[in-house]
This record gives sequence, structure tokens and C-alpha cells, in this order.
Amino acid sequence: MPIRTNADGLSFEALVSEQGAVSQLPSLQRFEARDGTALAYRHYPSESPTALIVLHGSGTDSKYLATFAQALADAGVAMVYTPDVRGHGPSPQRRGDIDYIAQLEDDLADFIYHIKTENSVVSQVVVGGHSSGGGLAVRFAGGEYGHLASAYLLLAPYLGHDAPTVRNNSGGWAEPSVAKIIALSLLNKLGVTSLNGLTVLRFNLPPEYRNGSETLAYSYRLMTGFNPSNYRDELRSINVPSLFLSGAEDEALFADRFEPTVRPHIPDAEIVIVPGTSHLGLLVSEEGIEVVRHWLKGL
Repeated sequence: MPIRTNADGLSFEALVSEQGAVSQLPSLQRFEARDGTALAYRHYPSESPTALIVLHGSGTDSKYLATFAQALADAGVAMVYTPDVRGHGPSPQRRGDIDYIAQLEDDLADFIYHIKTENSVVSQVVVGGHSSGGGLAVRFAGGEYGHLASAYLLLAPYLGHDAPTVRNNSGGWAEPSVAKIIALSLLNKLGVTSLNGLTVLRFNLPPEYRNGSETLAYSYRLMTGFNPSNYRDELRSINVPSLFLSGAEDEALFADRFEPTVRPHIPDAEIVIVPGTSHLGLLVSEEGIEVVRHWLKGL
């Protein structure tokens, strides 16, 4: 099947079943968040005492992470967990929306507690994410629960619309309602949050990749909670091992700008660019997976 891109060049080859992800897909399991909601995740078992959580990017769910997660589990460097972020997946309680901006951080903290409770051999938890999932991991690092992670794995992380690493509209993937976002941001600063359920962001997923489980629009509170609040401050809060991995041919981000953007805030970060690799292709890149495997083994 030929690689399909949207009008602005974002490639979706890693979402195609030919990549082998579907055949490796574990069944969805569920854990209970603090508000009583049952949230879904996939588990890739391993003998390793390291638990790696990988958060998916915007508009989709945990399925496309299967090849990446299975490869690391098979290598014995981590048991891997890929949750469906609240508001996403085959049957979310409310697609494209959450109850309050900090809810995704609370969910992730609850998930870490669930993993440790269910598996007593876990010695360390690595929090990771791809694209917006990486942005959520960065936000988590700078929040009240950041200490729960022993390390951070940031895969082409979205650091926010004002970060120098981000291309215009993420390479054509995202369509923000800028005026509405600005207005809601001002209202939130005044303490007015009653309009945070309004839709402010849409995504350009080609029709042939849609199966009903995609999430093509976000409310203001979901968009805000899925991104870093202030990437500079949140990066500075990371004082544990961290790996930033991106593809040289990333259509949504500027891979060569991670070094000057991240290094001033995390001097000891490992920052690696994988040659010939796209934004989504990073998750099925053998070279990229090998970099992560080696890094996890060294923790």
C-alpha cells in the first residue's frame, strides 16, 4: 500500500495494518481512576522489573504503539503499558473531552499506582510518550506527580505551540481555532472555566484511516491538559534520566531543534535523531527501537 499523506505532507504509514501492529495487539484491560471511571490500557509482559508507560499522540489511541511496545517487551528491557488516554479509544465516556484540565495527570498517577499494586516486582516506572503523549509526559514531570517516574522517554514530543521544535500547525495535522483558544485562555485566567468544553482543535486524519475509534476534535480542557503548560519550567524539573528521540524526516516537528531547545534545561539529557525517519515512522523504526532498548537496558 502506498504511503498516504495529508495535503501538507504528514505521513500515516505507521497506522497501516501492514506494519504488523494489529496482529500483535493485546486485548484492552481496565483500571479504575479516582473518579470511578474504568480506563483502558494494553499490557506487553516481560521478565524485566522496569515498567514503561507509553502515552499515544493526539487523535488516535494505543493501537499504533503495538510494534514499538512489543519489540521492547520481547527484548526483555521493560514490561510495557500503553493506556488509551481519557477521551480517546474505541469507547470513551466522552470522546474528545475531559472533566478538568489536570485530569490526565491525575489519571496517569492513578495508573502508576495500579501498575505497582498489580505487579509487585516493578522496581522502577519510566513515563514515556509520543508526540502529544510526550507533551503530557513533560507536563506530568513538572507537576505534583513528577517524582513518581524514575526516567522519562520522550518520542518526538510536542512541547507546545510556542516551542521552536514545532512546525506550523504540526505539519498540517492540527487545525486550531486560534481566536477561540485565546478567548478561553483569557477567561481561564479570570477564573471562568464554564466554557472549557467548547471544541477548539481538529485533526486531519485521511478517511481511509478512520475506523470509528479516532478522536478528531478536542475540547479546550483536553487540548490544554494534553500539552505542556510551560515547557521550559517543566523540562527543568526533570532530574532523572531522560531520552529525547526524534526522526530526521519528522513532518510535524523540527528534529534538529531539540538539542538547542532541551539542552539548556536538561544538561544531561540524551538527545538522538534517527536518520530517514518520519513522525509516525519513529514507532516502527528498527534503529529507533534499538536506541530505546539500549537506553532502557542502561537504566
